[in-house]
Amino acid sequence: MKKLKLSTNQLIAKQPVKELGFKSTDELENYVGILGQERATSAIQFGVAMHRSGYNIYVMGESGTGRMSYLRKYLETEAKRQSPPDDWAYINHFDNTREPKVLRLPAGHGNKLQKHFDGFVDNLLLTFPAAFENPTYQQRKSLIEREFNKRYDQTIDEIEQEALKRDIALYREQGSLSFTPMQKGKAMDETEFAQLPDKKRTKFNNDIGELETMLNESLVELPQWKRESNEKLQKLNQNTIDQALEPLLKPLRKEYNNQKNVLEYFEAVKQHLHRSVIDLLADDRAMESKEDSTKRAALIELYAPNLVVAQEENGAAPVIYESHPSYKNLFGRIEYASEMGALVTNYRQICPGSLHQANGGYLLLDANKLLEEPFVWEALKRALKEQQLKIESPYAELGMLNTITLNPEVIPLNVKIILVGSRDIYYVLQQLDPDFHEMFRVLVDFDDRIVRDPDSVQAFSQLLKNRADDEGYPPLTASAVSRMVEQSSRMAEHQREMSAKIGDLFDLLAESDFIRRTGRGRKINHEHVDRAIAAKAERTGRVSKQILDEMLEGSILIDSEGEKVGKINGLTVLTIGDTSFGSPARITAAVYPGSQGVVDIEREVQLGQAIHSKGVMIISGYLGNKYAQKFPLAISASLAMEQSYGYIDGDSASLAELCCLISALTDTPIKQSFAVTGSMNQYGEVQAIGGANEKIEGFFDLCAARGLTGDQGVIIPAANVRNLMLHQKVVDAVRAKQFSVYAVNHAEEALELLTGCKPGSLNSKGDYTKGSLNFKVVNRLKEISELSKEGN
Repeated sequence: MKKLKLSTNQLIAKQPVKELGFKSTDELENYVGILGQERATSAIQFGVAMHRSGYNIYVMGESGTGRMSYLRKYLETEAKRQSPPDDWAYINHFDNTREPKVLRLPAGHGNKLQKHFDGFVDNLLLTFPAAFENPTYQQRKSLIEREFNKRYDQTIDEIEQEALKRDIALYREQGSLSFTPMQKGKAMDETEFAQLPDKKRTKFNNDIGELETMLNESLVELPQWKRESNEKLQKLNQNTIDQALEPLLKPLRKEYNNQKNVLEYFEAVKQHLHRSVIDLLADDRAMESKEDSTKRAALIELYAPNLVVAQEENGAAPVIYESHPSYKNLFGRIEYASEMGALVTNYRQICPGSLHQANGGYLLLDANKLLEEPFVWEALKRALKEQQLKIESPYAELGMLNTITLNPEVIPLNVKIILVGSRDIYYVLQQLDPDFHEMFRVLVDFDDRIVRDPDSVQAFSQLLKNRADDEGYPPLTASAVSRMVEQSSRMAEHQREMSAKIGDLFDLLAESDFIRRTGRGRKINHEHVDRAIAAKAERTGRVSKQILDEMLEGSILIDSEGEKVGKINGLTVLTIGDTSFGSPARITAAVYPGSQGVVDIEREVQLGQAIHSKGVMIISGYLGNKYAQKFPLAISASLAMEQSYGYIDGDSASLAELCCLISALTDTPIKQSFAVTGSMNQYGEVQAIGGANEKIEGFFDLCAARGLTGDQGVIIPAANVRNLMLHQKVVDAVRAKQFSVYAVNHAEEALELLTGCKPGSLNSKGDYTKGSLNFKVVNRLKEISELSKEGN
């Protein structure tokens, strides 16, 4: 069995310092790009360069691979080569204030227009009401008023002259006209009038009636005179306003003479000012009650553009990352103010979203966060399909919004969406959403691992230099880089690969620098890296330490020496938070006559998950295929993972369970100084498993705590040798022949190591070698089969 024992060179892929070709990272150049992601970078380049509709990008892979930082840097670089998109502003639609219009402006002109309008409003306050205090205006206004008064007075005078001829006086009192009889040039009171003869009184009454009729007939055109006078006054006001506005608008028209939409808005503002100037700036009562700040605010609310997107004139295309892709944050919102208990709004209350800011450029979104938000996914697809950006409340369609709101004009949408998410989300969307593929045609798949070769190691070294320079760390020595490479391979669980989770390695670099600063080292060396790794293991090792203590105390029954029948040390991996550790677990088997087959106790109590149960069923297939070709397989056996109180999954215990079952079946003791891990198929071939390093180190820690004897070791699948990146303490123990690691290809190799018995082979008659382990298995199964027949 010596050929199965692994050498120290097979336990870890060391990175020779001499092969790096430098003494410290300050000798290296900076690295440009993203490490080991050639396929992903090629896809990104294609997706960004493809400007057709539907070629949005989905970026998938594990977090920590540097995908987001690389995306942003690449997009910002590409954006600098592109012209900035247009500015957008909402303006008042004076004919229908509930439907604000949108104003499109060249990049950089939005802020300019806003400043011009601020100056325009200031000039309005200086111009009005001063324009109405001009002597010329006052003279013309007085003339219009005099013309009206003259016609009115002339009519009244004619009636008054006729009344005097009839000894009747015309009285004007508080805007009303009345007739009173006179006697001897004096108006009579009621007593005097009553004393007149009946004939005279009758004549006066008739004359007064005729005069009133004449007065009414003469003043029937009074409303027309008043209307004509008001029209003349209104025309005078408009002309005065136009004359006062012309010097204010002329430079603005000149500034924007090539922008038709802006000129049209200036004209609309001018027409609306005919009404608002009188109400806001020229009305005596309004002037008394409003301060200049209030008037200015009112004018701003009416006329100043609401700039929702402002670009720099010589800038680049926008690159926006929305960390909270809620409906309002993406599509914008309409805010409200409370006035007299009612909610009111206007075009100035329109607030932009990320899609507004990214329009004409790129918008990065987290797929998981996006799909968690209600209404957002469907609204985003609709906006991309229609290529329109509309601000509306999703709750209005559900009848949950009763307030009168705005319906702003839509903005043309031209944006490339980059969704960043997991592989699971991508495949779910592909399967369940038929629109997804039509809108996200470009897939960017970031690898989890990088091939470990001289080129990638060199690039990794340069990347570490970049990070050290960016964060202000001192250079790394070659030995520190070598240790970082080895740690990266351990994270990837492969001797010829490195982890693409650069973020975790950057964290390790930061912790190593902290330890360097604590010891006042000049450069980061391998000791700092080792101590940083050990410090993190210590910080996160409470649970693993507690389990080890319980094993040493005997609370958890695990033997590391001696021999037992039907008992074996399996290996498990526990993951808590961001840390994983290995822990041995006792597996036991009991065999007895019957026909129930191999019973998985974990499954029976609903603690065993599907993959674990599959592994147990494979054991039944192996027993039947290998031993029960000449008689029926009639056996009752039970397997259990002792002292496990949670769910168990995975088939990595199937090799150990088979060995334990055969031990119980043949009454052959198993060496407890071994721990076993490995999956197997129905032909006994041992298959690779995950977490090999943690499993080996978990059993090693128990053996080391009890004292290494040289007989202890771990049996793993031969397919997992390439995954070994063991801790130096294990490598040193193997080198000192105090611990061993064995790699097997077949279950029989593991059985021979565990029992010390030869498995035996079939002879020409189809029987196993007498006295061999397989011979014992066949005889025992025959006995159980015959007992089952007798029982029937």
